[in-house]
Amino acid sequence: MSDPGLSSPPGPPLRSPRRSPRSPLSLSFPFLREGSRVWERGPPQPGELPSPLPTKRTRTYSATARAAVGPVYKGVCKNFSRSQGHGYITPSQGGEDIFVHISDIEGEYVPIEGDEVTYKVCPVPPKNQKIQAVEVVITHLTPGTKHETWTGQIISS
Repeated sequence: MSDPGLSSPPGPPLRSPRRSPRSPLSLSFPFLREGSRVWERGPPQPGELPSPLPTKRTRTYSATARAAVGPVYKGVCKNFSRSQGHGYITPSQGGEDIFVHISDIEGEYVPIEGDEVTYKVCPVPPKNQKIQAVEVVITHLTPGTKHETWTGQIISS
């Protein structure tokens, strides 16, 4: 069940500790393990920057667990670009707009400007000074607009 888009990092392959007590175990720092960001894609192509933002797939278990038990906030979708894979939510209690990644949108509709949403928050590493919205659910679609489903079907609301 491996994803063909994922590749193992360059260098010598890791050896299984179960092989033989005499065979050396080679690990590098950070320790290579499934779920670590090292397993994402290969090195960035020229002109492409590596993404520092954790997606639902690369977020650590502890960050996901903290977000799951956190409070639920309400807000309005400021903008969302399906092609770019992210957007922003304006919190209803005021404050700075909150980043949302495409992998954190729950439900069948692509959010558009004006949709009311509920969400939880998760800190963005490495400094954990900013937050991003996770578990985003659209609660009310903007009336009089066309909404797209993730499959590409257009629905008038």
